[in-house]
Amino acid sequence: MREAVNWEHALVTGNGRQGALCWGGPDAVRLTVSHERLFLPAGPRLDAPDTAAILPRLRDLLDRGRYAEAAEAVCEQATAGDPAYAETVWIDPLVGAATLTVRPRRPGDGSWSVDLATGVVEHRWASGEVRVFASRPSDAIVVRLSAAGGFRGTLELGLIEGTPPMPVTSRLAAGPEGLTLAVGFGAARPGAPTGYRVRCRVLSGDVEGCEVRSDAVLAIRTLLPGDADPAVPEDFEELLAAHRAVHGGLMDRVRLDLGAGRAARAASTAQLLAAPVGPALVERLFDAGRYAIVSSTGDLPPTLQGVWSGTWAPPWSSGYTLDGNLPAAVAALLPTGTPELLLPVFDLLESVRDDLRHNARRLYGARGLLTPLHLSTHGRQNHFGPRWCQTFWTAGAAWMSRLYVDYWRYTGDRGFLRDRAWPFLRESAEFYLDFVQLRDGTARFSPSYSPENAPAGTDSQACVDATMDVAVVRDLLMNLLRVADELDLRDPDAPRWRELLGALPGYRVADGLLAEWCHPGLDDQPAHRHASHLWPLWYEPDPLITGDAGLRAAAMATVRSRLAWWLGAEADEMAYGLAQLGLAAAALGMAEEAYATVERMAGRYWRASLVPTHNRDAIFNVDIAGGLPAVVAAMLLRSAHGRLDLLPALPARWPNGRVTGLTARDAVLVSELCWGPDRVEAVLTARRDVRLTVGAPPGMLIDGAPSRRIALAAGRPHGVRAVRP
Repeated sequence: MREAVNWEHALVTGNGRQGALCWGGPDAVRLTVSHERLFLPAGPRLDAPDTAAILPRLRDLLDRGRYAEAAEAVCEQATAGDPAYAETVWIDPLVGAATLTVRPRRPGDGSWSVDLATGVVEHRWASGEVRVFASRPSDAIVVRLSAAGGFRGTLELGLIEGTPPMPVTSRLAAGPEGLTLAVGFGAARPGAPTGYRVRCRVLSGDVEGCEVRSDAVLAIRTLLPGDADPAVPEDFEELLAAHRAVHGGLMDRVRLDLGAGRAARAASTAQLLAAPVGPALVERLFDAGRYAIVSSTGDLPPTLQGVWSGTWAPPWSSGYTLDGNLPAAVAALLPTGTPELLLPVFDLLESVRDDLRHNARRLYGARGLLTPLHLSTHGRQNHFGPRWCQTFWTAGAAWMSRLYVDYWRYTGDRGFLRDRAWPFLRESAEFYLDFVQLRDGTARFSPSYSPENAPAGTDSQACVDATMDVAVVRDLLMNLLRVADELDLRDPDAPRWRELLGALPGYRVADGLLAEWCHPGLDDQPAHRHASHLWPLWYEPDPLITGDAGLRAAAMATVRSRLAWWLGAEADEMAYGLAQLGLAAAALGMAEEAYATVERMAGRYWRASLVPTHNRDAIFNVDIAGGLPAVVAAMLLRSAHGRLDLLPALPARWPNGRVTGLTARDAVLVSELCWGPDRVEAVLTARRDVRLTVGAPPGMLIDGAPSRRIALAAGRPHGVRAVRP
């Protein structure tokens, strides 16, 4: 890759806590550094609006089809309680900490590259190079400057470009050990950080102040108040070897070979992106996506921009968006064998649990947990408006509960199930027991919200009985009963869980499609980037859909309908909507449709920097860094309800291939899965004794049958072979 013109086109390296955007050249190599907790305290932290006080009125408006009025009433109530709600309230934004600019005395035309296996980013020219990586063991950005005859040049350390939305001061100090930038927030709210430091320490070399007179090694740390600043080893290769062992260990969990061939794999990313999408590009982006998520997962999960930011005003404040973005970013962590990287999601949710309780009380007078749609430094529901009526979105805690359950299903960790999953699931259910109305024996979700879509003809996103709401609560209640049985628990709320489960409305078919709203008075709007009503197919497919011929056909028609819109001229934004569609297609065995989503993601939403975008060639964003690998993994392996299917959605363009290290529910490792046109071989190893059904790919047989029931003994590999008759 030649010049990276700005931070949006930067190559990235990160250790989860610290990140670096590597850009510029040839005269100025720029490293914009960041920290996972550097959220600028620019906005207020308000009480959630007291809409519990007007809930009967809201429900009456919704019952009468006055949807926009209901959304307006929330805003009026909020502003009456706190004038700060008169304008849209945003969460605190993730911002860049500083930019280190390296100016070589003898620059030359160069190029950028990144080694995904090690996390090393290089800018190399004829007479020198800059190498950068974010060390996990040392928690620092490590930089080596070298050139023929010794590096000569200058260093500059300063704030990122642009104007902060609040008063920010900075002071640069230069000393024999390096440079330190001290940054203060002039109007930080009470309890918020008052600033941070960025320290650029000289580990080796002749560096005096900003002058570099020899090859040198630097270590950069962004330090928030209270952060330790331990010494860093001086030797670059020693630091890299220690980092490679950790980072490489995560990247090596899964290896994908789609039969691309040596010549295609040798092509540059720019060349692959310029050509029709082929196996080589999918292989590379599968690795690049995993790299971005691995590199941006630390104590916290990835934000919209991972751990990176080069602006004071990132889109949507680059926090955690729970109605699709964050779940897409982490969607591949379990199937690609890195479950420990999902734990920060649970840490984040549990750190704001009091705010989630606050939301439930203030918005709906309920017990339990109610997540906001956006969060960063707190979990209060402060961001909404008359159009984006996000106080009506109540599906978050149930959706997050599925992630808790799946962590257990993939790892078999009963301690996690007992100590973390069960309490979160149970408290999430408390909200729905209080919030959901039972009318003539049928559950009613009022208010409701199907992310960002509006029923046709209503001119409002406010609604009742969104299919997503029904699906996530069904999943939560089913899992509660299953977990209670697994842990041999007798819960006093269990009869109410069963009552609510039995009262949930059924999925609805309208015009041959799976309806986005279960309420018969609301018509679909199929030309939309979200596909939230397909949620029951993204994880363990709901048997109510897959086991019913009519609903299955409607779901398949829905996938095709949404895909037709995505392949049209109108669709160019919110790439992770394709990941949602791809996961549903794979769950239904729709191989070519699933492939079409991968093809679209790969061909339209990735840059030569190996970082994806939110819109077509616009907005640095990591959503499909998780979404694309998740869809590929779902096409190659499906695990649900005690069954494991091999190659359930294999497209014609991948006739031969091999993948190692995929994992499945029931804590099964598929250490190897290789295939050709007429045969498939797999090696399965379970963490505990388990019996499951293994399904052959479509058109193949295992021991003369489409599926076979097998018993796996803990830790003992078991081979499975399927052939075409």
